[in-house]
Amino acid sequence: MSQWHSVCELEQILPATGVCALVKGQQIAIFRPHDDEQLYALSNIDPFSAASVLSRGLIAEHQHTLWVASPLKKQRFRLSDGVCLEDATRSVASYSVRVTAGQVEVCA
Repeated sequence: MSQWHSVCELEQILPATGVCALVKGQQIAIFRPHDDEQLYALSNIDPFSAASVLSRGLIAEHQHTLWVASPLKKQRFRLSDGVCLEDATRSVASYSVRVTAGQVEVCA
């Protein structure tokens, strides 16, 4: 059963960056592309290298869609659902994320 877990304050995630949170034993990358409350959450594990690095990836826009590029092999994962642009068979899990009273919460 999934439930909401508080991970940090929104102001602790700088705009245009990602952070990693450990939620129920899973590394989850949380991204804040802009200076607002819109957040995205994906698995932090790069499926091409099995390294925990996606939270350190570069947030980019391609064809009006937001992506994160892995810092290792540069594959891009769509922030909204984790689909890999270069190989849809190696996508990553996505998670619901919200801001409640200034606290970032992830559903896992």
